[in-house]
Amino acid sequence: MSFYRWQGKDLVIACHLQPRASKDEFAGLHGDSLKVRIKAPPVEGKANAYLMKFLAKCFGVPRRNVEIIGGELSREKRIRIIAPAILPDMLGIETGE
Repeated sequence: MSFYRWQGKDLVIACHLQPRASKDEFAGLHGDSLKVRIKAPPVEGKANAYLMKFLAKCFGVPRRNVEIIGGELSREKRIRIIAPAILPDMLGIETGE
């Protein structure tokens, strides 16, 4: 199983979030999820907001095009990225078209 799938032009990824990391980065796979390390603390939704901003920048979309569709209160999340403009090479994501 892969950590991502396409829904039309939208990309859905399974993330394992590690808040309070020393830097923001993709850190390989964690089971069937993409491990994402971010500097933000897991307090009052700050980590979720920071994660969405980080992913928007990495995939070249506005922040409004990134949404959490599952696991809002968990480290295991499902994220939808609407029509990503960039697919980071290091993730090995193949286009859905």
